[in-house]
Amino acid sequence: MKKNIFVCLSLAALAMGTVSCGDDFLTVEPSTKLGLDGYYVTQARIDEAVTAAYDPMHWYDYFSGWCPLFLVSDAQGDDIYVGGGNEQDQAEIHLASQYKLTSLMNFKGAWTTSYSGINRSNLVIADAEKADLPEDVKKHYIAESKVTRAFYYNQLWKFWGNVPYYDVNLTFPYIAEQKSADEIYRLVTADLKEVLDSKALPMKETAVRSGHATWAFAAMLYADFVMYQKDEAAYPQALAYMKEIINSGQYKLMNEFGAIWEQENEWCDESIFEINYYAKGGIRDWGDANKPGGTVVPAMIGVDGLSGSPDYVGGWGFCDVSKEVYDIYEETDQRRDGGILCMEKYIADCAARGIVVKYGGRYQNTGLFLRKYIGRIGGNDGATKSGDLNWDNNQRIFRYAETLLNAAELALRTGDQGTAQIYYNIVRSRANVSEKVVSLDNLLEERRLEFVGEGKRYYDLVRFGKAAEVLKPGGGMVLNAEKTEYSVVGNPNRLQWTESKKYMPIPQDEIEAAQGTLVQNPY
Repeated sequence: MKKNIFVCLSLAALAMGTVSCGDDFLTVEPSTKLGLDGYYVTQARIDEAVTAAYDPMHWYDYFSGWCPLFLVSDAQGDDIYVGGGNEQDQAEIHLASQYKLTSLMNFKGAWTTSYSGINRSNLVIADAEKADLPEDVKKHYIAESKVTRAFYYNQLWKFWGNVPYYDVNLTFPYIAEQKSADEIYRLVTADLKEVLDSKALPMKETAVRSGHATWAFAAMLYADFVMYQKDEAAYPQALAYMKEIINSGQYKLMNEFGAIWEQENEWCDESIFEINYYAKGGIRDWGDANKPGGTVVPAMIGVDGLSGSPDYVGGWGFCDVSKEVYDIYEETDQRRDGGILCMEKYIADCAARGIVVKYGGRYQNTGLFLRKYIGRIGGNDGATKSGDLNWDNNQRIFRYAETLLNAAELALRTGDQGTAQIYYNIVRSRANVSEKVVSLDNLLEERRLEFVGEGKRYYDLVRFGKAAEVLKPGGGMVLNAEKTEYSVVGNPNRLQWTESKKYMPIPQDEIEAAQGTLVQNPY
């Protein structure tokens, strides 16, 4: 039941005057059809505004540039290569993987998307505060919108660190004060703690409301901020929130890891938050990437030149998985082939059934693809516009497995090894692997194995203090042209990672528009 969250998008966007989402997204356009004054006064109409506040979440994959959150993040790590045709094919992502971004070549679409979401979340809060609603309903709307706003700030904070902050929408000349990354952290986590302590949101939503922010989603965001900030003083609070999710009994691990990624298991019991995409009736199209509908990710990361497959649809050959990560799985670990498609093995399995499968192999080809989001046959059925841009694959943001690993890490960092071991064991037991003693190094590796291609690895290396050690020039091996052996340097133009690479350069357009109030990051 994932379709509800975008049902009223067109009406909600029109009423908010935010149908166009370019650089002038803060400008309220005069409407000749719907008057804004006095419009958002009923619960039904505020529901429209809430829906519109979620909408920018589904723009990240393709809006004013390609920016699937997991691919941009993981390409900066050691598990994922960008791939595609060459280094000029989606050059910004290649530059991110090489630590060579510039103020002109980066992800300004993600910047605009995030502030569009913040703007819309602020509007909901302002309207809910003024509306004549029961107090509990009003508190719910305000809490929900503070969580969506925190999500958007989380993207800005991780990408750029030192960004403009505002929690009340701007007036002319639409310039907000740039805050340091530490200030952003303090402001947003205070907001989240207020929401969490208020208990205004349910631990888990009903099936019909899946896609709305929950208490568990807010708690996972809080832990994400705290752990990336390495704020030791807040570890006990973050751990308490993780334990509250666990003890609620409302979430559990799926028995079969590979099943998590199938369409029928979106919003399964393991899912804490997903970005909703839908194919049926999807109207996203080239030039209209912010329209409601599906995602481009399965086309983008699909196996290039694929033919004969009874299961998957081919694509453009981005997001190759590294041989190094595939090889560190234990043979019994169901996460390896449940999350990664090994073409050599898949071709052999199909051949045993009399099915001939072939594929091409583009730049940085490893023969290993991210099975989690590869397009399944029928996965974009019902799209009314571009099939490539309207795949029915939700992006998983937080899963219960991460709750358990967060809790294990936070318990270990606060001196409770016994509790850490319990939570660590639960994740490894589902994976069907041998027992290990919990340690920070083992937790870092466990997160790597669990979250390949989910946008976690790079940030984990940074916060564990391992980025400079692991992210070295060149890096990894890829298949030769004959696909017979790994004999090519995987990322030949990568620089050595340094601390200055933690935050990307702020887009030049934003520097200029801010009239001297934005200081560029020292990338």
